[in-house]
Amino acid sequence: MKLRNLGALGVAVLLAAGACQQGTAPGASGGAKGTLKLGIDLPLSGGEVANGEPTRNGVQLAVKQANEKGGVNGWKIELNIQDDAVNGVHDPQQGAKNVQTLIADSSVVAMVGPYNSNVAKAQIPITNEAGLLQCSPANTNFGLTIPKYGAKDLRPKNPDKINYVRVATTDLSQGAAGAARAYELGKKVYIVDDTETFGKGVADVFEEEFKKLGGTVVKRDGQPKSNSDYTSLLTAAKALGPDVVYFGGTTPTGGGLLRKQMASAGMGNIPYVGPDGIVDGPGGQQGSFITVAGKEAAANSFGTIAAIHDIPNPQAFADAYTKEYTKAPGAYSAPAYACTQVILTALEKASGTTTDTKAIREAIRAYVTTPANKFDTVLGTLNFDENGDTSQKIISFYKTDPSAAGGKGDWVFEKQQDFAGK
Repeated sequence: MKLRNLGALGVAVLLAAGACQQGTAPGASGGAKGTLKLGIDLPLSGGEVANGEPTRNGVQLAVKQANEKGGVNGWKIELNIQDDAVNGVHDPQQGAKNVQTLIADSSVVAMVGPYNSNVAKAQIPITNEAGLLQCSPANTNFGLTIPKYGAKDLRPKNPDKINYVRVATTDLSQGAAGAARAYELGKKVYIVDDTETFGKGVADVFEEEFKKLGGTVVKRDGQPKSNSDYTSLLTAAKALGPDVVYFGGTTPTGGGLLRKQMASAGMGNIPYVGPDGIVDGPGGQQGSFITVAGKEAAANSFGTIAAIHDIPNPQAFADAYTKEYTKAPGAYSAPAYACTQVILTALEKASGTTTDTKAIREAIRAYVTTPANKFDTVLGTLNFDENGDTSQKIISFYKTDPSAAGGKGDWVFEKQQDFAGK
């Protein structure tokens, strides 16, 4: 959710939170009952910094604000931050280890994360058994929550007990949105996916929806993130005359490199479309799509974000974020802030007078996953359905602009669409 260059629409409540890893924000007050921790698991190193860092910052900002107001229900909030990137790329096994670390810390009562769907797939069986509430700002794979796509298989110990929620809508919407955008750009598409849970899943939906629109898939290839040379695939695809190329995955799993090599293969003039995994930071930011692809090659690229862009008060959030971090918010900074608001609201309303952290964990989990409970967040008012999915089904559309960010290039907002009921 890019919030730069937006005007204020009204005053929304900016609830909640900041603090540094394992510590509280400078000047924080409150905490008559003591300290509780909020866990974070995100990819925070190497090529993942462009996504993970601004998402983490959204959580930290919410916690800092909560502590400056005296804490939540008598508690001061600290953070336990875990990095699930290994060698610069998100890693499901590391994510699983990280949630075990969070669960073992008895003062951690809930967590925000992860960023990537295959990491969530590895974590949910562990956090579900432990009863630790997870709120993801960015996961979109439908198999994580919807039973007919295998969600209950991720909860073998407690198949009917929800502990995982998300404020991003699913790839059933995002894949359809990408197909609609690609079909506007051309009727013949070449598809590449990164073979991961998110990338393959969103590409599957994209392919189905593109065909329904009347489009033709000239070829589809799956390539793991270890691939560093798409030249032979692009040469073969070019001969088939695609009008547009769709990539299912993220920048670190090949999205930026594929676009860079398209230019080298003489396909730089062909529009390139991808999901939120490629809509990250501006040119010059470590690991961003535009940095990896190169500003010129990144031109004529289009992407989707599985979250609302026109939030109730974009300027207030952008101003608070920019003041704290001296840079504009990232795509999932506000959703991460919203996840934190959800958890802190549950802490305030459901924890009562108990100081037993195990009881507080369960109270937060139960309150958040009750569909009747609504949450006023920076994204607007929302609740989670019986599967843990958000009531907001909005997809935002972006394109690259080489002249943005002072000539470094950046993603700019085009429009948003509500996919509720579709």
